[in-house]
Amino acid sequence: MPNVKACYDVTEKLYELLMNPVSDRDQMVEAISELLDRREALLKSLAPPFTEEERQLGREMMARQKIIDDKLFKLKADIQRDMQQLRRKKQSANKYTNPYSALLVDGVFYDKKN
Repeated sequence: MPNVKACYDVTEKLYELLMNPVSDRDQMVEAISELLDRREALLKSLAPPFTEEERQLGREMMARQKIIDDKLFKLKADIQRDMQQLRRKKQSANKYTNPYSALLVDGVFYDKKN
C-alpha cells in the first residue's frame, strides 16, 4: 500500500503542476522531469496482489494520466514551436548581418565575343 499511495501522490503533484501555469518554463520542465523519474521508480516497485483501495487509486491515476499526457504533449509542442521561431530569428539575423554569405555560385558564364 505505501508504494501505491506514494505513486498516487507523485501523480497528483505532477497533475497539479501541469494544471497551474508557471512563468518559468525551465523550472517547470525540471520539476516535471524529477516527478516523472520518481514516479517511474515507484511504478517499478509495485507488485500485486492489490487491495480494493489500491485498485481504486490505480484507476484514479490512470484517469489523471490521460490528462497529464495531453498537457505534456501541448507543452512539448509549445517548446518545439518556440525553438523553431528562435531558429528562424537566428537565420534572419545572420542573413541581415552578412547577406552575401548564403550565395552559392555553381559556375561562371563568360560571354566571349570574337
